[in-house]
Amino acid sequence: MVISRSFIAIGAALLSIGCMGMPDANRWQTAVERQAGQLGYRNWIVIAEASFPAHSRPGIRQVNSSVSIPETLDYVLNVLEQTENLRPKVYVPRELRSVENDFAPGIDELQKSIKSSTRGHELTELDQQSLLTLVEDANRSFDVLVIRTATALPYSSIFIELQPGYWDAVSENRLRERIRQEQAQKFVRPL
Repeated sequence: MVISRSFIAIGAALLSIGCMGMPDANRWQTAVERQAGQLGYRNWIVIAEASFPAHSRPGIRQVNSSVSIPETLDYVLNVLEQTENLRPKVYVPRELRSVENDFAPGIDELQKSIKSSTRGHELTELDQQSLLTLVEDANRSFDVLVIRTATALPYSSIFIELQPGYWDAVSENRLRERIRQEQAQKFVRPL
């Protein structure tokens, strides 16, 4: 009986050590869920292809996803849609539509999958270098979450700029116009 308890204790210890070394397949999902509540307006999320460079700057958090870009995009947008304070603005590299399937097998299917994973959000195209510059500029003052995926296709990274969920560009423009009119009325003096 003492021997069997020893074997059970040793077996349990070895099993727990083995589990600690196993990668957590859902770690990226947990990171997205936790950080979506912390990230706010002007923060960015990059759903990156496999060769996206690692960054050492403060404010850039990186987590690895073992799934494809479309699956990761679908999950991230689902999490963001559950928050009331954030609205994603989704960008794709302009180069993506010009990459040919002959040179990057699987790119046509990826493009279709990305469109279906956007959940109706409009895709805005910019040159990849411009997107990288926007993220680098934002990182000077704001946080960036990079989720590196298993997708290994060129120009396939997705960039998400977080915007206020309760205030949009139309509302902002109307507010600015009203303020401008109020300012103009202050300076108009009756004769």
